[in-house]
Amino acid sequence: MTADQHPDAGEVVRWTGLKRLLFTLVNSGKGLRFLLRKEEAFQLEALLACVLIPIAVLLPVSPVERLLLIGAVFTVLIVEVLNTSIEVLTDRVGLDHHELSGLAKDPGSLAVTFSLILWTVVWGTIVYQHWPFTAQ
Repeated sequence: MTADQHPDAGEVVRWTGLKRLLFTLVNSGKGLRFLLRKEEAFQLEALLACVLIPIAVLLPVSPVERLLLIGAVFTVLIVEVLNTSIEVLTDRVGLDHHELSGLAKDPGSLAVTFSLILWTVVWGTIVYQHWPFTAQ
């Protein structure tokens, strides 16, 4: 059931306020649970996020640099979620090999690659700039 579907009928109802927020959080939790159980790439990226975000908080860098470090991590996670959504939807349409399915999936994979490059460049630049770390 989505946030817009009435539980008793098939009619679409626009829920607002706390009820809408609750359904949004429930559906987000379902999505996160799916990704953590079924998607190996997301599992690895989430594990790295769990390690790197606390490191970013503890590093002696400026607040802007800290935001860039954490933002680069979240960018990878966000792009991976969108890429997985495209892949799942494409697979739902049909599992047989089709050129258009590849054309739908490949740019999503490219977007993940770009976000990983961004992650590496941001972290590499900031860590290199401050190495060896000293208290500010």
